[in-house]
Amino acid sequence: MTPRHSDRVQRSFSRSFDSYHGAADQQVWVAEHLVAALRDAEAPGYFARAFEFGCGTGHLTRALMESITFDRLTLNDLMPEARATAEAHGAEFLPGDAEALTWPTPLDLVVSASTIQWLENPERILRKAATQLAPGGWLAVSGFGPDQYRELSRLGSKARAPGLCTPEALAKAVSGALDVVATGEVLRQQLFPTPLDVLRHLRHTGVNARAQGAWSKSRLARFIADYDRAFGTEDGVSLTYHPVWIVAHKPA
Repeated sequence: MTPRHSDRVQRSFSRSFDSYHGAADQQVWVAEHLVAALRDAEAPGYFARAFEFGCGTGHLTRALMESITFDRLTLNDLMPEARATAEAHGAEFLPGDAEALTWPTPLDLVVSASTIQWLENPERILRKAATQLAPGGWLAVSGFGPDQYRELSRLGSKARAPGLCTPEALAKAVSGALDVVATGEVLRQQLFPTPLDVLRHLRHTGVNARAQGAWSKSRLARFIADYDRAFGTEDGVSLTYHPVWIVAHKPA
């Protein structure tokens, strides 16, 4: 992640850190689904040393610790506020850009949920994870795919996370270093009463990190009208999430 990009992402998510945990319903599903996918792949229920990058407010951390035990768990996040997540779970905290940091080694498990889409090159960090894993180690990572917030894209928004990619791209990144056990993707629609509620949701979850320009009154009115016309239903307006994931194993 380039310094300019990481600074922008950090500022956005720091502003929304307090509101993120309660607003990130889809990210909760993603975290729980990723842990289930790891266990379905017959990963062990115990790891000596594990590393989670992009821990945020702890949705994945909580799901992991409900299902898996560790001798040593290290959490990482770009935001220093995430130290509270590590402290709450009795884990070590390594702040900073996961792409640039020196990770603890050797690692038996590397995990991350709903983070890699904010990296400009998701494949690079997956290759790093594959290198850092000890023989017999496991990788479980989720991000979001190209159809993430497709409603916004259809209305001409360019405020997309830079690393949206397919499960095939995730698998290709670790091909040759890890055995890919499972990949997957799903489209999940979330309904909101109005387009304004969509914007509030985006703000509360920090995903406006690449938004450009302020909302003028006329621009906001046009957005609301266009969104209602294109995506309005009797139950509200839709916003689409596109979770993608990979589970892989390093040969012993």
